[in-house]
Formats: sequence, structure tokens, C-alpha cells
Amino acid sequence: MTDLSKSEAVAPDDTVGERKELHLGWALVLISMAQLMVVLDASIANIALPFIGNDLDINDANLTWIVTGYALAFGGLLLLGGRLGDLYGRRRVFMIGLAVFAVASFIGGFAQNEAMLLASRGLQGLGAALASPAALALITTTFPAGPARNRAFAVYAAMSGAGAAVGLILGGWLTGLDDVVGLEGWRLTFLINVPIGLIAAFLAPRFLRESESHPGELDVPGAITGTLGLLGLVYGFSRAGEEAHGWGDTWTLASLAAGIILLAAFAVIESRVSHPLLPVRVFANRTRATSFLVMALVPAAMFAMFYFLSLFIQLVVGYSPLHTGFAFLPFSFGIVLGAGVSSNLINRIDPRFIAGVGTLMAAAALFGFSRLSVPTGTADLLALGNGSYLGADVNYWTSIFPFIVLMSVGMGAVFVPLTLTAVHHLRTEDSGIGSGVLNTMQQVGGALGLAILGTVSLHFADGTKSDLVRDLTAQGLEPEAARGLAYIGSFTEGATAAFLVGAVLIAIGSAAIWTFLNVKHTELATDGPEGGAPVHVG
Repeated sequence: MTDLSKSEAVAPDDTVGERKELHLGWALVLISMAQLMVVLDASIANIALPFIGNDLDINDANLTWIVTGYALAFGGLLLLGGRLGDLYGRRRVFMIGLAVFAVASFIGGFAQNEAMLLASRGLQGLGAALASPAALALITTTFPAGPARNRAFAVYAAMSGAGAAVGLILGGWLTGLDDVVGLEGWRLTFLINVPIGLIAAFLAPRFLRESESHPGELDVPGAITGTLGLLGLVYGFSRAGEEAHGWGDTWTLASLAAGIILLAAFAVIESRVSHPLLPVRVFANRTRATSFLVMALVPAAMFAMFYFLSLFIQLVVGYSPLHTGFAFLPFSFGIVLGAGVSSNLINRIDPRFIAGVGTLMAAAALFGFSRLSVPTGTADLLALGNGSYLGADVNYWTSIFPFIVLMSVGMGAVFVPLTLTAVHHLRTEDSGIGSGVLNTMQQVGGALGLAILGTVSLHFADGTKSDLVRDLTAQGLEPEAARGLAYIGSFTEGATAAFLVGAVLIAIGSAAIWTFLNVKHTELATDGPEGGAPVHVG
């Protein structure tokens, strides 16, 4: 079978070579489009959260599950999705994942209640868990190590990072289309995925080759214990952040304990089965293990940044959904710029320096967001009305824009080198599970990060909120109206605390990079398993 990864070496006047190179380019376009859709869906609903809550009568505490539920299902099933691609063919699993994602999006677009919507988000997570690791593994095994693979990963990383910002813009635009199409605009944020997913699945056989199947047994016990363990942890953290429950709640503690026990059982199972879902050898390389760790910490902070900042811009500053989306547009340009520059630098500079500087930039940006401040006195809240907002005087260009740009460029400088180091020197038969581990770290890190930082936010907001409710009630307001105004008044206090903790998380990741990431840039130009002969696999 001809190796498409060698198409760039074919002479320009070779018609067959040109066709192979064209197919390789279209393969990257197809993979990137699918990845953009998967990542985009993690943030596209953020803008629409207030509208979804109103239409389906979902309370504030459960609104986070529209985001967390998707990330949890996605992250919890990624290991299984990656191994399925290794065992039964990556293109086949890629296509199935896209089809499942499209069907789930259709269900979510016509959801009539909270349960139906959350179920569709879980099904979307399943589809993404099948498609995403297969997509990354297809890049790893198609493009030869060196500049070609670096450029491919730069495009992939740009799609992964820009998808969050594009999702906010697209979500803002679609949310405002109520009167145009006859449906609530938030429904379109789900329905737009249907044609994209189906078209990508249809074109996959034309531009992507099927990988070889590898014999082995599917580790069902590992998949069950690993997924349920992660679910227990995230549910426990989310419940702890709810005002009605907290850390002392019985079900909170039971969920956290069950999650820890199940993950411990998962570790025992993986050490004993002959065909583990997660082979220990994937973590044997120190650089790879460091990459996995940092790729959990960084998204934990980035997810929270998008969630809290999008709500702050809407609820406190007063931007419309579409205006809020465009406020994040610089993030898309910044991450593409950062990914492009880092993909060129990685050929000459060790990844530790590129990713290390990128994490420091991102930590500085989150610290900048933690300095946001608005007047939250009782008199300020009572003055709200006639379209006024507490943060109406916040200057976007001086208080928000610089840190969005700094964060995005930093993320681009982190994602490209760490994606390369995370999957470099993996065995061919482990490419799918290696990609699955990387994606798992990103998604579960994001889910846990949002849950933990949501808890931090509620903790710091609750003290302010209680005082404001008391003062507003003393001014003669009805309790319900007082609680509504107090929520707006206390939101900034909680959000800025979450930003500060997020900055600390990324700073920890930066310290890990500078200390443990020791791979040289020259090593990234070789292929094949560590210690083996360099090979290019197709």
C-alpha cells in the first residue's frame, strides 16, 4: 500500500504524486473540520446558557452541566474511543463518532426539557470521544516526523484552541436569530452540527485511508471503572459547588469517595489484564507524562476563563450575545498566530522553552482577569434599571482585550509543542490510545477545572451575596428581587477568584514544564517507538 505521508517528496511534475499530496491536504482539512466541530461544541452553548435556562426552566446550578456534562462524557469515554480506533480501524471509528455526534446534535436542537437536553449532550460527548482520538491518531500516523507533522499539528492545535472562541461568536450570532427562523436561537447552536458531521462522515472514505486492525481484547472492566470513576469525581465537585449542598453534603462525599475507589480499581485492573485499555508503557516516558499532566492543568483554567468571562461580559458589562462572541474574536486570531509561530520555532528551539513561555503568558493573562472590578454597593444595585449594568464603564480595550490576546498567543505556544511531545515515539498500535489519553487529559481537566473553579466562585460570591440580600431587603425589596440583584452584584467577586485560582493552576503547569520536559527539538524530527529505528507509518 502506498504511503501517503511520502507524497511531499514526489516530484512536482508527477501527476500521481500531485494527486496524493492533494488528498493529504484534503485529509487534514477534513480532520481539522471535525476537530473544530467537536471543540466548538464545548463553548458554543456558553453564550446561550441564559436563554436555555429561561426556555427549559433550568436553574443556575444545573446550567453548568450543559458544559460539564459534555466535557465529562467526552473525557470519560476518550480512552475507550482511542483503543477502539486502534483495534477496529481509525477511519471507521472516526465516521461512527461523527454520525453519533450529528444525531445527538439533532436531538439537542429539539430538546423539550432539561433531561432531554442533558442526555443529548452526553451522547454528543460519546460521538466526540470516538471521533477526536481517531482524528489525532490519523495525523500522527500519516504525516512524517519533522516540519510536515509540525505544520499539521499547528493546524490541529489552532482548530482545537480557536474552536472555543469561534463557538462563542457562532453561538452569539445563532442565539440572536429567533425571529428569523421561527426557532429559539439557542437551538441552532446544536442543529448547525448536523450537516457538518454528516458531510464529514460521508467524505471520510474518499480522503482518509483505513488503518490496520490490531488483534486484542477490549478492556470492558477498565472502561466501566474509569468512566464511572471520573463521573463520580466531577459530580461530587459540582454538587459541592451548589449552594443547596456544599462539601458537607452526604451525596457529595459519597460521590467523591466512589470516584476515588473506582479509579483505584481502574488502576488495579490495568496492571493485571493482558490487553489494558490504558497500557502503563504510555506513561513510561517522563516527557510524555509531563505533557499529559500539563495538558490537564491548562484546559482546566481555559474552560473556566471562557465560562466566567462570557457570563461577566453579558451579565455585568451588558454586551449582547453576539457582541460577546465578537469580544472573543481576538482569541481565534491569537491562537492561530501562536500555533503558527511555535510550529516554526519547534524546528530550532526545544519545546520546553516554547511551552514554558506560553504557560507564563497564559498565567499572566488570567491574573489580569482577576483584577476586574465593578461597583457592587447597595446603592449601585438599586440604581440598576432602564438597561443599565454594573460594569457598563468597564473598558473592553484596556481591561479585557489585552489579556484575551495574551492568553490566546500563550495557548498556541503551549498546544503545538505539548501535542507533539505527548504522542512522539509512541508505538504504532498505541497511537489511538495515546491520542485518547491526551484528549482525556484536556477534557477531564476542563470538566474538573470548571467544577472546582465553579466551587471557588460560589464560595467567594456567597459571602458577598448574603450581605447584599440582607441590605437590599432592608431597603424594602421583595426577597426574590433582592436575590436577583445580589447575584449580579456578587458574580464579579466569585469570577475574579476563579480567575486567580486558574492562574495558579497554569503556573503549576509551567513549573512542571521547566522542570521535567527535557526532550530536544532534534528528537522530534525522528519517528517510531522510543529506542527503535526511525520509521514512517502510513
